[in-house]
Amino acid sequence: MSTYGYARVSTADQDLTIQREALKAAGCEIIREEKISGTSRQGRAELKTLLEFLREGDTLVVTRLDRLARSMDDLSSIARELQEKGVALKATEQPVDTSSAAGKAFFQMLGVFAEFETNLRRERQMEGIAKAKAEGVYKGRKPSIDVDEVKRMRVEEGMGATEIAREMGIARTSVYRVLS
Repeated sequence: MSTYGYARVSTADQDLTIQREALKAAGCEIIREEKISGTSRQGRAELKTLLEFLREGDTLVVTRLDRLARSMDDLSSIARELQEKGVALKATEQPVDTSSAAGKAFFQMLGVFAEFETNLRRERQMEGIAKAKAEGVYKGRKPSIDVDEVKRMRVEEGMGATEIAREMGIARTSVYRVLS
């Protein structure tokens, strides 16, 4: 029976030190870390490796449930996998310990709140973008294709879409989109 830790931050410029120290203090023998968004399990290689490696009687420790997953679906899925393997889940900053009935109940409640928080953040972001657009501040992404150059190459030089795409280093479908 071993104790493993999982630490995650969302961006490369964030620091894992606080999580790492908390997990070591909780007795984690091995700590897997990654710097990637937790909104989905996709691309989280360290989590995948850890979930494949855990065996019956092991314990997975995180500092908070939102380090493990940001959606209730992902959190439930991970918890189900752990339960099927006979692995306990604990959080150092929350009273979560799925080896007890109370811990399981609290785990479910925290998962619901984590998803709620994510949804609220997304709504606030969309409201901010809408407001900025209305005020003319938000212009979106800068164009990556010089539309005038594509048209000039077509009209003045008589180049075809494939040739223009190759010359400008863009997709042929982008050339067709500009020319239509």
